[in-house]
Amino acid sequence: MLRHLLLVLTIICFTIHNVDTTVVKEIFEHEEIFKDVIGEATTINLLNISYPSGVKVNLGNILTPTEVKDEPTIEFKGDEGAFYALLMTDPDAPSRMEPTAREFRHWLKVNIPSNDLNNGETIVQFAESGPPMHTGLHRYIFLLFKQIQGKSSFNLPFIPSRTIRGRISTSTKNLKESMNLELVAGNFFLAEYDEYVNNIHEQFSE
Repeated sequence: MLRHLLLVLTIICFTIHNVDTTVVKEIFEHEEIFKDVIGEATTINLLNISYPSGVKVNLGNILTPTEVKDEPTIEFKGDEGAFYALLMTDPDAPSRMEPTAREFRHWLKVNIPSNDLNNGETIVQFAESGPPMHTGLHRYIFLLFKQIQGKSSFNLPFIPSRTIRGRISTSTKNLKESMNLELVAGNFFLAEYDEYVNNIHEQFSE
């Protein structure tokens, strides 16, 4: 915990657009995100993420489900002519201590042209962060990948925002391999249960 706090203090010395890639890598390693979600550790850029509530995601800061209930704004500077995939995932389902349903896929967009997220193709509609009661803090991870083969047709089923099927027990590692993706940026926050989570769970269906 102390080491994590020191790393966060290091980040404060930079603006959000200029965090050193090695700092992002260190924090991802410390929080076991490479091990649990991505695979081999690599230096990556920081993804700029902000919510309509006014909060921003900043490498493991603690936010509440109420604060992050709406779809966030993602900012990144892509390479001209390239296409990207954006993923939001929770590897701590139902808890970090017992992740028997790892991972829960919250959001997936593909074929995002350059840096225009609004023109991407949604595969998994955005679902709010809903950590169950008494399961502690969950890691909510955003990852941006470059599509190595450019714009592609992916054989993946569409998942509506209130459907659980197709979200539970998913694998970022498998997705990355099957879609030939290269990790370029990421960010994450921590959250645990608050009363708003009840609303989320009531609206989900199989």
